[in-house]
Amino acid sequence: LAQELAAAGKKVFLDLKLHDIPNTVAGAVRSLAPLAPSILTVHAAGGHAMLAAARAAALPGTHVVAVTVLTSLDDADLLSAGVPDGAATQAARLARLTRGAGLNGIVCSPHEVAAVKAEWANGLFVVPGVRPAGSDAGDQKRVMTPAEALKAGAGVLVIGRPISRAEDPAAAARAIEATL
Repeated sequence: LAQELAAAGKKVFLDLKLHDIPNTVAGAVRSLAPLAPSILTVHAAGGHAMLAAARAAALPGTHVVAVTVLTSLDDADLLSAGVPDGAATQAARLARLTRGAGLNGIVCSPHEVAAVKAEWANGLFVVPGVRPAGSDAGDQKRVMTPAEALKAGAGVLVIGRPISRAEDPAAAARAIEATL
């Protein structure tokens, strides 16, 4: 599908969340070049060297963004994984790391985007955990409505299941668009 979209001149967002040693991630990024993705995700937890290797291997037109804290995690989940500071602090920490490695932006929940954007005004902020009012949050723990996420500073909204699992996905997308 990604090849077909790229061949048709469409923008491709590859949310692969690459995370490995720097050489392996760089190789994976280079192997994706034929798709010419507009946005490609890596995990910020891979560290500065991995992030820099991903950026260096990407095509000039590809925005490489790093996932900070998954929206399915809350502060208790992070604490159980050895991250005592909570989601907001961890997202800010990983955003600084990502910016320092030369990436284009981050993936963060709508709850963290305003604070991070205050420190990185020209970053690209891809924001999952976006749910229309009244919809099921599913396994997402840090969510906002599309309008709230945009107001907080989101640059790209990621709205998956409320559209993909709708009886009429196109109508669901139009209904969400009407709220913006």
